[in-house]
Amino acid sequence: MCLTGVDYFSTLGYQPGIAFIAAGALSPIATMILILLTLFGALPIYSRVAAESPKGEGSIAMLEALLSRWKGKLFVLALLGFVATDFVITITLSAADASAHILENPFVKLHLPFLNHPVPVTLGLILLLGLVFLKGFKEAISIAVFLVGAYLLLNLVVVGFGFYEIATHPDLFLNWENAIFTHRTVSGNFDTHGIFWIVGISLLVFPKLALGLSGFETGVAVMPLIKSPNRILNTRKLLITAALIMSFMLISSSFVTSIIIPETEFCPVVTCGFNSLDDNVPQYCLCSQAEIDNKVTKEAGKANGRALAYLAHQFLGDLFGTLYDLSTILILWFAGASALAGLLNIVPRYLPRYGMAPEWARATRPLVLVFMAICFAITIFFQADVDAQGGAYATGVLVLMSSAAIAVSISAWRRKSRWAWGFIIISIVFIYTTLVNVYQRPDGIKIASIFIFSIVITSFISRIMRSTEVRIDKIVLDDKAKEILNEIALGEIRIVTNRREVGDTAEYRFNEHEKRVDNHIPSSDPVIFYEINLTDASEFKGKLNIRGYDIDGYKVLRTDSSAVPNAIAAFLLFLRDKSSKIPHVYFGWSEGNPLRYLLRYVLFGEGDTAPVTREILRKAEPDPARRPNVHVGG
Repeated sequence: MCLTGVDYFSTLGYQPGIAFIAAGALSPIATMILILLTLFGALPIYSRVAAESPKGEGSIAMLEALLSRWKGKLFVLALLGFVATDFVITITLSAADASAHILENPFVKLHLPFLNHPVPVTLGLILLLGLVFLKGFKEAISIAVFLVGAYLLLNLVVVGFGFYEIATHPDLFLNWENAIFTHRTVSGNFDTHGIFWIVGISLLVFPKLALGLSGFETGVAVMPLIKSPNRILNTRKLLITAALIMSFMLISSSFVTSIIIPETEFCPVVTCGFNSLDDNVPQYCLCSQAEIDNKVTKEAGKANGRALAYLAHQFLGDLFGTLYDLSTILILWFAGASALAGLLNIVPRYLPRYGMAPEWARATRPLVLVFMAICFAITIFFQADVDAQGGAYATGVLVLMSSAAIAVSISAWRRKSRWAWGFIIISIVFIYTTLVNVYQRPDGIKIASIFIFSIVITSFISRIMRSTEVRIDKIVLDDKAKEILNEIALGEIRIVTNRREVGDTAEYRFNEHEKRVDNHIPSSDPVIFYEINLTDASEFKGKLNIRGYDIDGYKVLRTDSSAVPNAIAAFLLFLRDKSSKIPHVYFGWSEGNPLRYLLRYVLFGEGDTAPVTREILRKAEPDPARRPNVHVGG
């Protein structure tokens, strides 16, 4: 649970501030809606995800299994773009908020004033994260239990003091109540009409608070670490426990920070005359006309990105506040580590298997360098601004949760589960939340689109470049196939490729005669027909299960494969290694546009088979003397 909490609970570092910027005094109401979605939406969805992916594959693997062929692969590639958005922004946002806690600490301001530059400090934290992963991170995971426990305890102290402050100063609660009911769209009275508008406005703004949903994918991802038996049941207990803890912390932190902290202390950095009219800047943070004329840059409020830390320093002293800052910085840094670990796990799981990444993408260190470069670019682009990255983070989280809801709904519908309509309703809620967030804060979809475009383009380029690999991991022969190959062990091995139409005696008689005439095969040499049934061409690698048949004296071998030329080349190399002889394979010429055939091969696994088979053999065996012979006649 603490491994999940490193990602999930760390959002308390910035969630209350982002919630207030998004919803103002209504943030506790909006947070309560978020909690309802957590407990009655995300929790049942991911409980089902855990049941259907007990090895921790998550919702993406579910969708991959539910959607076949290229549409499944393309959907996964698109989701990987949002996964990358979620995890990369987790790294940059957590590092930026950790930087805010460092720079706002009074001891740092007093003794280390030269650090007052958020972008370099954030880049330094990200660099440190990358260096740790280059060395190895497994040892550091063991402190997650202590870190999460200490962080939650300190938050309980701060929140508990906040409730004490509200109880001893009832005017704070009255001021908050007045702020709610004097909202410009609310009636101003505690009546049905006023409550209706409060709930309605909260429903519109709560998607901006979706960062508080971030821990569920991680909760499923740690399933392999949960002991069997009862792994699924124990994972569900983990998810329930984490959700209940986080729900309490979200509503309590939002409540005390909204009531106690002056609204101007939540303000982000505002460059008057530049972003002072930005829709995302609250009205109470806007610049005066004089500030606009002079293009003044207004510094962020002391609670911006660190609302609970502000309370810790303000009411419990700088020593306790510094201890809270240190705990928050560490858990935020570990949240970035958790996200990077997720990226390093998910990329090798999919892209190399699809043939859509070079083999080095399975290695940790090159991937760490790539992801660090991306994180540096995003940090510089957003200027290490926590509020600016919130929309992108929420988009990544919501799309993943929507995809999980859709996957569970499809699965439930196919199983004819009685809960199918309930999951569909939850899916609609998540889709609505996602669309509202994208409309209100389009930064996330822009970044995700860049990731998706980059992943799709580089994936298909890699797929094309790797298409002439052998791509067959293993070859298995049945008893009849072994018998057929043993019969020709003493002579030349001659394989005739055949695209089966009817599969009767007449077809094989005609094809054998044609190949013997076109290629001058001696009548005394036996030939074996080799037929390949094309399967899912979107699969990159696989094994060949070769079956033997005797059809009125004609020896036939049949198999299934996602790519015809690769299956032929792999079988020829197998025959060479097994018999220590150089086999011969015979093709007929294909007529048509070579470019069209190339595209058909990449997408559908077949095309102008003879030259592609020859190229695969050339790359697999550089020595011409040991390379199987390819003959084309007709």
